Amino acid sequence: MLDILPTAEEMTILVGESLHDIWNKLDTLIQEKYDMDRSWNKGGKAWKYEYKYRRGGKTLCALYARENCVGFMIILGKDERLKFETERTDYSKEVQRTYDEAQTYHDGKWLMFEPRDTTLFDDFIRLLRIKRKPNKK
Repeated sequence: MLDILPTAEEMTILVGESLHDIWNKLDTLIQEKYDMDRSWNKGGKAWKYEYKYRRGGKTLCALYARENCVGFMIILGKDERLKFETERTDYSKEVQRTYDEAQTYHDGKWLMFEPRDTTLFDDFIRLLRIKRKPNKK
């Protein structure tokens, strides 16, 4: 956990105005569909910040921020990968490529996207639905 949370101004300076807007839109989209606990953390070696969505000890997804870049990560476990693979043609070529190139670890396939606009948001929501049904109307 971070001791001091980044302000909107600090986030805008870090990722840039247009990407901060993408971050906010994606955060709003996730929050409209899911009632989750959210936490700010250090982003490890590759990112400055991690903003994680969790509930009941399970992570739904996370947003990441570093200089001039935002990230959206979702980890698909074994059953979730089977579901994705059954529906893969319903996803954009970019999502399919990211899936194919993603490293598979013991706990699942780690999909990291670096959205520059909102074009993949519908795919992101469909990926989230594989992990967990939305719990908000």
